Amino acid sequence: MESIKESVKNMPGFNKFQEKYELMKQQVLTDPNVMRFLRENPDISDVQAEKLLSNFYTYRNEQLACSNCPGLENCPNLMKGYRSELTKVRQTVELRYKPCELKMIDDQKKSMSSLIKSYFIPKEILDARFERLYNPNMDEARSIAIQKAYEFVQTAGAGQKSKGIYFYGKFGVGKTYLLGAIANGLAEKGIHSLMIHTPEFLREMKQSLSDGSFDSKMKLLKTVPVLMLDDIGAENMTNWVRDEILGVILQYRMMERLPTLYTSNCDYDMLQQHLSFSQKGGLDEVKALRIMERIKHSSHAVFMGGSKNFREDF
Repeated sequence: MESIKESVKNMPGFNKFQEKYELMKQQVLTDPNVMRFLRENPDISDVQAEKLLSNFYTYRNEQLACSNCPGLENCPNLMKGYRSELTKVRQTVELRYKPCELKMIDDQKKSMSSLIKSYFIPKEILDARFERLYNPNMDEARSIAIQKAYEFVQTAGAGQKSKGIYFYGKFGVGKTYLLGAIANGLAEKGIHSLMIHTPEFLREMKQSLSDGSFDSKMKLLKTVPVLMLDDIGAENMTNWVRDEILGVILQYRMMERLPTLYTSNCDYDMLQQHLSFSQKGGLDEVKALRIMERIKHSSHAVFMGGSKNFREDF
C-alpha cells in the first residue's frame, strides 16, 4: 500500500508546489534579518530552522511591510501597528510583538483625547495647539492673553491650586480656540478637562431632567479637574439656569479650589447685567452679584484682542 508521503508526491502539481516551496525557503533563510538571528543563535540547526520556517516567513514579510510602511490604517501585519521580533525560547523560536512608532503616536493621541471631554465643541477646536495662535504681528492684548493661557497650563497640577481665567473680547478673535489649546496642553500633562459650549449645554441640561442624566452631568461639571465654559453670557438666562446650574457648579468649584476657565463677549460688568435678568420682570441684582463674586474670586479677567476674525482661518 502506497504511503501518504508517496501519494502526495504523485499528486498533480506537486512538482510546482515543491519548486515554490524551495524558492520561498531560500528567500526566507537568506533574508538578512533571519540570517542575523540564526548567526546569533548557532545552536539552531538547519533541520530546526526549516521546522521554524513558518515563523521566519511571517517575520520576514512583516519586516518588509514595515520597511515600506503604508501607514497605520493600512498596516498589513498580523497585529496592526505592531512589529514582530524573533525570540529564542528554550528549544524553539517565538514571535513577540511590540508597537511601532506610528502605533505609539496614535495611542498617545487617543490617550490625550480621552483626557479631554467636550460638549458641542467643533472638531477643529479640539485639535487646537498654541503654535497655531502665535503671530509676530499680533497686538499686545492678544499676546498677553495667549501668554496667560500658556502659563496656566505650565502651572496646572504643580501642587498648588491655580485660579482660572476669564477671557473676554469681541466675536471671532480666537477665544474658543485658545481654550482648545489649553485643553490639549493639559492633556499632555495628563490632566483631565471638560470644555462645553455653554448656551447649547444649558439647553441640554433642561432636557436631562427627563432622561435621568441631570445628576451625573452636574457631578461631572462640579468635579472635573479643569472646567471650561465657552461663550458664557450668550445663553438664554433664566432663574433656574443661574441659580440651580451656574450657581451650584461655581460654588462647589470655588470651595474645592478647582479652576474654571471662561470665554465671553461680555466683560464682568456686562455679564453681571446679563445674570441679573429675572423672568418675573425687573432685575435680580443680588443673585447676579453672588454669581459674579464666585467668578471674580476664582478667576482673572484677561482681555483678548485681535483685529481680524480668527474663524476666517478655518
